[in-house]
Amino acid sequence: MEILKNKIIENCVWKVSDFKDENEWTFTFTDKHLIELESAAKQIIEQKLAPTSFSKKDFVLDSLTEVLNQQLDILQNGRGFIRLRGLNPKKYDDLTIQTIYWGICSYLGTGIPQNSVGELMSGVKDYGDKIKSDNPYREGIRLHRTTAKIDAHTDSCDHVALLCVRKAKEGGESGVVSALSIYNEILKNKPEYLEPLCKGFYIDLVGKGKTEKELSSHPIPVFSYFGGKVCSRFNKGQIELGAERHSGGLDPISQEAINYVQHLTEQDDFHLKMMLEDGDIQVLNNRVTYHTRSKVVDDEDPVKKRLLYRVWLNAPQPRPMAPEFANQLNTGERGGVTKRIH
Repeated sequence: MEILKNKIIENCVWKVSDFKDENEWTFTFTDKHLIELESAAKQIIEQKLAPTSFSKKDFVLDSLTEVLNQQLDILQNGRGFIRLRGLNPKKYDDLTIQTIYWGICSYLGTGIPQNSVGELMSGVKDYGDKIKSDNPYREGIRLHRTTAKIDAHTDSCDHVALLCVRKAKEGGESGVVSALSIYNEILKNKPEYLEPLCKGFYIDLVGKGKTEKELSSHPIPVFSYFGGKVCSRFNKGQIELGAERHSGGLDPISQEAINYVQHLTEQDDFHLKMMLEDGDIQVLNNRVTYHTRSKVVDDEDPVKKRLLYRVWLNAPQPRPMAPEFANQLNTGERGGVTKRIH
């Protein structure tokens, strides 16, 4: 285990103060781009190709190809997050909006399964799952299926995309944190925490393993230094539950270290907040950012309830990752969730 003792200087290291204007990280599709997307989707639908069944070569674009290549470069080599704006979900039926969305995603990576049903695109909404304890993972509850606040965490893929079809009546604000800015802060203020964080933890896979109750087969670092780059994987609840099930709980310094990471992610200078409006697509590089969500207050009318579509993507040019860090779900390097439920 090698620990980087120098401050990280990269485009994906930023604080909220570096972005004075949300237009800096928002790209708005032009009318011409929207016509291209609609035309490409129409061809896919005419070929009877279902959303998630086609790839980039099938979704033919013109001027938008260069735009999406630039956005991909921002994800892989730039600040690590983008917001694409300009789609109007009310204009399209479900099939068309999902086809357009998957088509855009196909230029930003390759879809991988994100749950035990094997879905490549899933609905993020309130499924009525009820939280009973301080750690909902104990009951096998995935927070994106509830209206609860979600603390800073990563997903187990290179890029995660969200399309907002309908925002909530109130709340549901999205937050992004530069994981590597957090690393620099720990290095500066609490360097003694880097050893437990880089050594890693057996994490509870909360139903995303090969079996319903499973820990990662090896410790996964919060910060992993490999090939000259640092990557991060963080989810406080999964780390704590994994430690509880593996060894009866975290040792004091490890608990302090993950508490400190959590504390830093909640500070206003690290936590960039954005509201996703209807039609917005947010894409994050999971290896260098954490994401959050504020509590959701939904509409009583089921037709007006908050709905987003989520896609997990593996990047065309992934960040260098140690093999044990890249195997986060016991499915091999950068593998998706094992399909268990038919």
